[in-house]
Amino acid sequence: MIVEDLGSFAESLAKLQPIIGLDLGEKTIGVAASDGLLQAANAVVTIKRKKFGVDAAQLLEIAQTRNAAGFILGLPRNMDGSEGPRCQSTRAFARNLSALTDLPIGFWDERLSTVAAERALIEADLTRKRRKEIIDSVAATYILQGALDRIRHIRAGT
Repeated sequence: MIVEDLGSFAESLAKLQPIIGLDLGEKTIGVAASDGLLQAANAVVTIKRKKFGVDAAQLLEIAQTRNAAGFILGLPRNMDGSEGPRCQSTRAFARNLSALTDLPIGFWDERLSTVAAERALIEADLTRKRRKEIIDSVAATYILQGALDRIRHIRAGT
């Protein structure tokens, strides 16, 4: 089930279960997961993309292992807010994934998430090689944390 509105997504979640955040790239998928209280996001893994079926199977296994309540996908909007080919690709991935699971799938505007992740990794003084290995899962963490913060505000009524 794809849910466009984050408020409706939050309402559809089972209580005390984590959410999986995804940063979909052309070659990799960054994966992050929240805690059950939906307070904090943490990097999990970066998956090297193969075929959709293989990628989806890995993601669904991660979701099952963590008893996840849903997925948040980073939606790569253009800086002016419009949606281009990368958004269309993300939405197609979500449609295909929703055919394989009953978990709700929501979106979070990921503009500048990779830039923020890169800056954080540079500040942490990681080598270029190490940054390249983990950038996508860290970007997924930024995406998921943004969604978690918004969900918390929605639930608080602000």
